[in-house]
Amino acid sequence: MNLLIDIASWALLIAGSFMVIVGGIGIVRMPDFFTRLHPSGLIDTMGAALIVGGLMLQAGLTQTSIKLGLIIVFLLLTCPTATHAVAHAALARGLKPWTKAVKQEEDD
Repeated sequence: MNLLIDIASWALLIAGSFMVIVGGIGIVRMPDFFTRLHPSGLIDTMGAALIVGGLMLQAGLTQTSIKLGLIIVFLLLTCPTATHAVAHAALARGLKPWTKAVKQEEDD
């Protein structure tokens, strides 16, 4: 049984690490602020939640795993909300989303 828990834990840790790496590359490659919000939101929500889930499995059924579970719930509730609030604030301040027309105007 310990082997199965270790395999599941490492699978979650590797999946979370993969999400964080791909999200980091996405942040660098995206053209503007709004498109960069999507990978940053994925890093915050899914990457961190998968890593913390893997740590929960490693901790076993202890007080530590309960605290890690509360952290996952907190992340799943607050990170998408924060990403939405940042996007809304950027729109309210007049930042325009990137389009091909905007890109052509910059090139001219």
